[in-house]
Amino acid sequence: MPNIEARIKIKGKQYEISVDVDEALKVKKGIGDVTNALNSNAIYYDLKKGTVASQSDLQDAFGTINLHEVAEKIMKSGEIQKPQDYRDAERETKVKQVIDLILRNAVDQNGRPFTEERMRRAVDEVHFNFDNRPAEQQMYKLIHKLKEIIPIKVETKKIKLIIPARFTGQVYGLLKDFKEKEEWLPNGDLQTIINIPAGMQLDFFEKLNSITHGAVVSEEVGGE
Repeated sequence: MPNIEARIKIKGKQYEISVDVDEALKVKKGIGDVTNALNSNAIYYDLKKGTVASQSDLQDAFGTINLHEVAEKIMKSGEIQKPQDYRDAERETKVKQVIDLILRNAVDQNGRPFTEERMRRAVDEVHFNFDNRPAEQQMYKLIHKLKEIIPIKVETKKIKLIIPARFTGQVYGLLKDFKEKEEWLPNGDLQTIINIPAGMQLDFFEKLNSITHGAVVSEEVGGE
């Protein structure tokens, strides 16, 4: 991939470096190699003009003048400029993930599944704004928009879960997209009702059980 800029603004001053986009994004996630990502031999105020940052400013802004330590902080905490084709590819991947999720879970008014071609046309028509959130978090908003132009229904299941107190903090984020109501029990356990697409149950429970080691009590209580 091409070299691009990574930059950060601290105390009113801009600091920039040249990086490999793929490796820099890995560094941002904590899995990349700073040396492989970095294509600069200095930290710059303005990379294009070649104005090198002073050591005193680096020490003040980053607490170090070490090139790789500063570069790592810029990659992890700053902004990595992604090329347009890279952003387009990322968007297409996300669009496909959301559409595939809908195709697995949605049917028309006669209970028939949609074709990908028909779903793509409908998605283009509603001009939905896809973002970087997980596909599961965008699916319901997109379905709500699609209902304006096509008959679409998602079969869901209502399930009551009782989650032991020691796991509630770890699983709360997993529940939030499906949770209808909750009740904290006297012993600290969380009792909640989730409404989840039938096609997502298996994946949901795999994630839930990997966190709780199978300690959750579940009971189906209905659905659409």
